Amino acid sequence: TPKQPKLLPRVLTKDDADALMTFPAGRTVWSLRDRALLETLYSTGARVSELVALDLGDVREPEGLVRLQGKGRKERIVPIGEVALDAIRRYRVSLPLQSSNVSPRALFCNQRGGRLTSRSVARIVTRYSSRLVGGAVSPHTLRHSFATHLLDEGADLRSIQEMLGHASLSTTQRYTHVATDQLLAVYDRAHPRAGRATDGRAA
Repeated sequence: TPKQPKLLPRVLTKDDADALMTFPAGRTVWSLRDRALLETLYSTGARVSELVALDLGDVREPEGLVRLQGKGRKERIVPIGEVALDAIRRYRVSLPLQSSNVSPRALFCNQRGGRLTSRSVARIVTRYSSRLVGGAVSPHTLRHSFATHLLDEGADLRSIQEMLGHASLSTTQRYTHVATDQLLAVYDRAHPRAGRATDGRAA
């Protein structure tokens, strides 16, 4: 049978990504947790499995770095933005005091104090993202958006490959197609000569 073409991943616009981060409202520990969770996914490009594996000690605030444990238990260190770090700080301050005999402690906890599961994170992301015009997205969409927005802003593929933890550059290269599609869409909307010329000449 013919090889099926790979569908390009859905990517949030930068405005939608910004809006999504603001949807967890209020000062409760769970609203603060959800805001920190969304910010961390978008700021680091972490897989959901990497996110739920994070411990408090994996966030290196002074350096602006976070340690992720990826596929095959391979660790990598990736940057994390100040906005995400601030959201994590606010969430951590709201947490109840930890028993001294518990170490290390999961960064993102459920209401029973245990580690969040990947399924729980998916539900959280779906709940907030359902308010977007384009509808609900998965945690992996934030990973795709992270990579595409970096590429849009001039980051090179090798750097994005390192941050995503891709073994092969070819896996990362699919984001160039997403970015190109977005670029062409902007060009078609904005350029007065983007369409076919009325006199039959190529525009």
